[in-house]
Amino acid sequence: MTTGTTSRADANRRRILDVALGELLRDPDASMDQIARAAGVVRRTVYGHFPSREALISTLVDEAVQALSAAHAAGREGVQDPAESVARSVLAVWELADRYRLLIALAQRTVTMQGIRERLTPVREAATAVLRRGLDEGVFSSPLPAPALAYVHEQMLVALMEAVNDGLVAAREAGRCAAVTVLTAAGVPAPRATELVAKLND
Repeated sequence: MTTGTTSRADANRRRILDVALGELLRDPDASMDQIARAAGVVRRTVYGHFPSREALISTLVDEAVQALSAAHAAGREGVQDPAESVARSVLAVWELADRYRLLIALAQRTVTMQGIRERLTPVREAATAVLRRGLDEGVFSSPLPAPALAYVHEQMLVALMEAVNDGLVAAREAGRCAAVTVLTAAGVPAPRATELVAKLND
């Protein structure tokens, strides 16, 4: 295969993924036929890159997790205060999580929550390290050990995404609410958590 053909195939694959994300956010039941039409290719081309709808969704979930992991790392980079580190990482992740919240709901049916949990292991381990440091320094206070607290935070964020999907929380407020909720769950007093997140969210 020549370089030109390879580049065209890569460009096709990227376009299919980008279009699929948009189509699935618009219609979680979008078929491979719909995605092919929206991408301007024949169905055979889509199946040439992704043997099944599940494989396509799994690839999108992998990309989402990579992006969330990068955002989580960028949010806490160079920050010494554990509370600020947690708040920044949640706000950074939420900007992407808002885009992927419907995809995550979709993935719960196709990839399974266990599959998502396994993909998020590096993010969870990084969050655990920050929480452990915060507990050791007295910034956080919880009856839970750091690994369990990280798990609770992760579940809270997924639940908040579902609350946005169900119209219980306004999407524009959700990032701020998520950061404050995660901090208070770690034992940071609500006024301090609210003030910190407001300062970071300006």
